[in-house]
Amino acid sequence: MKVDLNDYFYFMHVVEKKGYTAAASALNMPKSRLSRHVTQLEARLGVRLLQRTSRNVTVTQEGRHFYQHARKLVDTMELAEAAMKHNTGSLAGKVVISCSTGVAQFALLDIIAEFSKQHPKVLIEQRVSNTMVDIVAEGIDMVIRGHSGELPDSSFIQRFITKVEWPLYCAPEYLEQVEKIDSPDDLANCRFLKVGRANQKDAISLFNKEGLRTHQITNIALCSEDMSTIKHAAITGLGVTALPDYVCNKAVKTQQLVRVLPEWVSQSANLSLLMPSRLGVPAHIKALAEFIREKLPNVVGQ
Repeated sequence: MKVDLNDYFYFMHVVEKKGYTAAASALNMPKSRLSRHVTQLEARLGVRLLQRTSRNVTVTQEGRHFYQHARKLVDTMELAEAAMKHNTGSLAGKVVISCSTGVAQFALLDIIAEFSKQHPKVLIEQRVSNTMVDIVAEGIDMVIRGHSGELPDSSFIQRFITKVEWPLYCAPEYLEQVEKIDSPDDLANCRFLKVGRANQKDAISLFNKEGLRTHQITNIALCSEDMSTIKHAAITGLGVTALPDYVCNKAVKTQQLVRVLPEWVSQSANLSLLMPSRLGVPAHIKALAEFIREKLPNVVGQ
């Protein structure tokens, strides 16, 4: 029986999108056509790859085993095509990158624009979300993720980029109002601007280089999941905030913000780049990943 490589491609998408409906939507094709290709593949192999019910689709043991081979085959085909494009002298193709709102607004802004100017044939699709994303199911090529501990995604390629600290900041005018912030205890008399939601605890964690830790009760004046909003509120003199250093570095240089309790930080996290673990990575995707790993530490350290 003749081998149809489209069967491999469509089966792979059903597995990664966790169902026919999501896969058909992603591929912009009728679900019936997608199902026909998978049925044809199962008939040729003589095994059941997917178990269908009225509500969902599960992958059989044989299906999981076959998926690994299908994924390698599709990756090899993509690499072969990317290699030919690369030989023409310019990078080309689409790359999907996911990151948080803060990283998008304050860290990757110039990096993405610079890479796009250098490689105009590379289409960059940036997806911005503060929630965890399913890299494989959503067809994402790379993720920039902040994390305090070890990442659980051991099946992914993980590349450390840089370390990020969350110091405390306020406007010079606000510091004059409260007269002093010499110890963490002084924060109890301050209005605090918090990244996150109001239903979370109102005590912030602080630690210093000597290993001392404390939890300080604060008077929360504003909560937002948008770092830009919190930064702006701090600049206007609304209160004290804890933000990643790369978010506030420019505002400190222009004296819009000052760092308070310089020996203490609220958080210390790593920024890492994650990519699906595959046989290989197309040249244009690899190029953007390397560009980000080269440029981002300098942006964060400014």
